[in-house]
Amino acid sequence: MLDWFIVRQVQGRVWRSGQSVDAFKFTDISDCLADEDTLVWADIYDPDHEALRELATELGLNMWAVEDAVAPKERTKTSVYQTHTFFTVYAVDTREPEPDTTPDTSLLIKHRISAFVLPRGLITVRLPSFNGESTEFDISEVSRRFDDLGGQRYGVGSLVHALLDVVVDGHFEAVEALDDAIEGLEDELFADGGPRRGLQRRTFQLRKDLVDLRRVVLPMREVVSTIQHRRLDSSTEPALDPLYADLYDHVLRASEWTESLRDMVTTVFETNLSLQDARLNTVMKKLSGWAAIIAVPTAITGFYGQNVLYPGINTAVGFVASSILIVVLVILLYVMFKRRDWL
Repeated sequence: MLDWFIVRQVQGRVWRSGQSVDAFKFTDISDCLADEDTLVWADIYDPDHEALRELATELGLNMWAVEDAVAPKERTKTSVYQTHTFFTVYAVDTREPEPDTTPDTSLLIKHRISAFVLPRGLITVRLPSFNGESTEFDISEVSRRFDDLGGQRYGVGSLVHALLDVVVDGHFEAVEALDDAIEGLEDELFADGGPRRGLQRRTFQLRKDLVDLRRVVLPMREVVSTIQHRRLDSSTEPALDPLYADLYDHVLRASEWTESLRDMVTTVFETNLSLQDARLNTVMKKLSGWAAIIAVPTAITGFYGQNVLYPGINTAVGFVASSILIVVLVILLYVMFKRRDWL
């Protein structure tokens, strides 16, 4: 694998006649794209808006697509133009949940990637993660997969495939991490000591993460399908068709997994509420049972404490009779409630 050549916030690679070359200059992109035997990839991180507009003017890129590439919170989509294809996707990383983090901390870190697919080149535009994270998308992994595929023989289509393959694999890892988190909540629900504090808030945060992930994963079906059926490297389409078909299958699996997790986290949320109601009913049954048991001696001693004449008043027999009555009724009620699982 060749080294990356960095010019400020621009990285790039160039291939001529299927072979990598050791020179990349960002200012020579238009000349490289004009050469039929050359394939170029330029990756621009956090670009200056005006500089990007000048590049778009030089390369004939659609200005609305350029605006979408730098616009905040743009959705996942693809747009087809006469000379190029534009798409926006989100790569997803996950953070390990820590015990001291608040329940409102998201497990997902999203990185936005926009790309202009030209007949002999790919220009990717990446923006910093909008949740303030310092981690960035590992763009070198795209380059490694492209080299492992031997993508120089297949043109820009294999380069786009390598990029989308890394993004979809990140979606799988994110779905798997959320699946593990939901299983952890399920184990907590039925733990002997009961769930830890903040279970409801953590469940709600997982629901929010799943909603965010769903907005990223589901539109990928349209993106991959559009690129698969409208590639600009028509001479090599048969060789790449199985790769794009496999990529589309991975997208479908990630989408279906995400949908199933929505049902699971909803079930956890509702089950937690049901268990809380069941615990409250158990507590109320026990309180009611003990209240009934305590009411027996209270009623009897209260009756005998009245300032009226009754059999056995001021005698040992009356005291013994009332005491025996209290003990017998208390034992009787205790046995009855115990058999009914009220105590």
